[in-house]
Amino acid sequence: MPGENLSRDEARERAALLSVDGYDVALDLRSAVGGDESERRTFRSVTTIRFRCAAPGASTFADLVAPSVTAVTLNGRELDPSAVFDGARIALDGLADENVLVVDARCAYSRTGEGLHRFVDPEDGEVYLYTQYEPADARRVFANFEQPDLKAPYRFEVTAPGGWTVWSNGAEESREEAAGGGVRRRFARTQPISTYITCVVAGPYHYVTDTYRRGELEIPLGAMCRKGLAKHFDADDVFLVTKQGLDFFHDVFDYPYPFGKYDQAFVPEYNLGAMENPGMVTFREEYIYRGKVTRAAYERRANVILHEMAHMWFGDLVTMRWWDDLWLKESFADFMGTFSMVEATRFTNGWITFANNRKAWAYRADQLPSTHPVTADIRDLEDAKLNFDGITYAKGAAVLKQLVAYAGREAFLEGSRRYFKRHAYGNTTLGDLLTVLEETSGRDMKAWSRSWLETSGVNALTPAVAYDGEGRIAELAVEQDGAQARPHRAAVGLYRLESGELVRYARAEVDITGARTVVAELAGAERPALVLVNDEDLTYGKVRFDEDSLATLKARLGDIVDPLARALCWSALWNMTRDALMPARDFVAVVLAFAGRESDIGVLQMLHAWVRTSLVHYVAPQWREHGGRLVAEAALRELRRAEPGSEHQLTWARFFAAVAAADEDFAFLEGLLAGTAAVEGLDVDQELRWAFLEPLAAHGRADEAVIAAELARDDTATGRRHQVRCLAARPSEAVKAQAWAQVVESDRLSNALVEATIAGFAQPSQRELAAPYAARYFDAIERVWAERSIQIGMDVVRGLFPALQDRAETLEATDAWLAAHEAAAPALRRLVLEARDDLARALRAQERDALA
Repeated sequence: MPGENLSRDEARERAALLSVDGYDVALDLRSAVGGDESERRTFRSVTTIRFRCAAPGASTFADLVAPSVTAVTLNGRELDPSAVFDGARIALDGLADENVLVVDARCAYSRTGEGLHRFVDPEDGEVYLYTQYEPADARRVFANFEQPDLKAPYRFEVTAPGGWTVWSNGAEESREEAAGGGVRRRFARTQPISTYITCVVAGPYHYVTDTYRRGELEIPLGAMCRKGLAKHFDADDVFLVTKQGLDFFHDVFDYPYPFGKYDQAFVPEYNLGAMENPGMVTFREEYIYRGKVTRAAYERRANVILHEMAHMWFGDLVTMRWWDDLWLKESFADFMGTFSMVEATRFTNGWITFANNRKAWAYRADQLPSTHPVTADIRDLEDAKLNFDGITYAKGAAVLKQLVAYAGREAFLEGSRRYFKRHAYGNTTLGDLLTVLEETSGRDMKAWSRSWLETSGVNALTPAVAYDGEGRIAELAVEQDGAQARPHRAAVGLYRLESGELVRYARAEVDITGARTVVAELAGAERPALVLVNDEDLTYGKVRFDEDSLATLKARLGDIVDPLARALCWSALWNMTRDALMPARDFVAVVLAFAGRESDIGVLQMLHAWVRTSLVHYVAPQWREHGGRLVAEAALRELRRAEPGSEHQLTWARFFAAVAAADEDFAFLEGLLAGTAAVEGLDVDQELRWAFLEPLAAHGRADEAVIAAELARDDTATGRRHQVRCLAARPSEAVKAQAWAQVVESDRLSNALVEATIAGFAQPSQRELAAPYAARYFDAIERVWAERSIQIGMDVVRGLFPALQDRAETLEATDAWLAAHEAAAPALRRLVLEARDDLARALRAQERDALA
């Protein structure tokens, strides 16, 4: 990986030297089918780049990661590929004012989801291709200047097998039979865009079309998936959300969608949730649901569709100059995804999910040793890859949500409009955005930015309440801790019991500044049962409770009527558990007492995830078995209580399978699979069958033959991934050795199967079985990082860290590796430091829990 890196300084130097007029890229993808395996590994890529140079005679380089280069021509002069190409860069000397570079290369199909990914569907043998580039993998498909601020128009020409369809950013303009077979298609030239959002999708995809109309504006819509998923594809709902989003963004941005058509491809073995390629958005195909799912799943998909659509303006039309300002697209898209979803679609409770789910991601990331300001210091591409994190997405979005409250909705939106019109098809930095927001809001955006965008860390907000002799509030103050006190616009809510329900009876919105802020408006109010700081979730900060409020939550949390307030309390208790301020077993007890009454299905799913994390990492080891039994019994009880056929029933069924702990639990799962046991209304579809089978495999109750029989029922790409995970989950030394070798010592598995194998390998019930791999992990990771792609390197380093060996010796081994590898790649050290921090946090939580 180091040879493929690009530094910020190199990018700045090249941007000052060059401006790019356009690309013509011709790809021949006929090698994807037929021939022998060696022929199917590469494809021909011919790229013509027209660019200008500000200093004639200067030298620079083009980017290309490819097995071989056949020919390089610069301004009609043939260059020796062996002399100018080093595997990652093409050296270019003696540049003229105006230049034409032609590169003819053999590029490699990918099996890691980076570059041009090639997937063979095991169900029917069909081959599917798609590209994924962010931050810098377009150079694996065609020669280019791989940095976001050298934008240019692109024209793609793709030759593909007959019977295939091909899509790119622009609409298809022509097609013809190609010499030697297949079809050659030419696509419309794009607007100026960055390399990382160009795209090609090719194969025998199932394709559905529609049209969006708004006055005289007409946008062709398309949606596609593998043929094997066509029967599950609810394209009508995808188009519904798409049209609602286009309506919303046209209304609020006052800038017409600028990229012609709007295709959306759901593709296999995708590393991300989705990618905002203009005119050709790509999504992971898991957003096509093969079985029954909850409303929360459809909400997640709608949010992702709208997140990517927001990028058409924030990111594609106007793009950050360098990855330092990645937040200029990701924070905005994360915020606008929820904002538009709540205001334009049926998912009107989206801010609850944001508060409970997205911000949990942000709070975790902001307490890691790798935390960084929203505007980050990105030295190179490896830094950029790792900064697609909870800070850049969720914290940035939360900060923007507060900005809307601080500056006003209309000022924020008018600032966005001016930003698009002023910088269309260009590149920007933080200062460009602050300028327009100062114009529209009249506020000092630079001071706000210094507090929220240019510093790291999260504050905790705690109420301090004093009462007078009559039991009324004499003074209520909000105390703020953290490395730096920030200005918060927040609401403080007072709640009391009325007819057995906790309801708000008083509220004050206040600017919290400094270490202590008195909320004068609430003086004299009657004594509350609960004081909720950051009611309505206006600001970004961890919420704490006074002693009376905490006691109320432990006894009455399920009585809070408002679902957002309830979600905020759940989130606050979870943060206290993570921070070792609340014993993990107490958190588990509160969840078991009240989760059955939780109406919001997304919140319920988060509670289940948090309880599992508590059992695996945060409770004292000596309580783990007992706690696991309590949780499994409660899950089964709630499963039986849930309304037949409801999404709550489905959610409790999945949770029960995940926490099953006793022989009778496993026997019940076996009965559900065999049809000898049943729960009224529960449809055990294929996806649920796999969810039930994995814990059986992990506990030695489903062997290879049983797993093979299940695959025979579901011999699909998805079924294969489930099979691989179940096989790796079996409690056997030989199984673990094989799984380790397949992931660490070999590169034969695709990215999706690497992910599945790692997921199966790490089983909480198999701590002793996994113990020998702790030392092997530290011996292997530097080699893996050097030899494998960055995506696979990230998967291995994160996924195989010995977190289940939760004892001081593992922490010491991690520290020893860090001390001995100070010169290791910074991105690799960051991943290890983050894993170390998670382990240290777990040990602190266990120590606190042991005192309960």
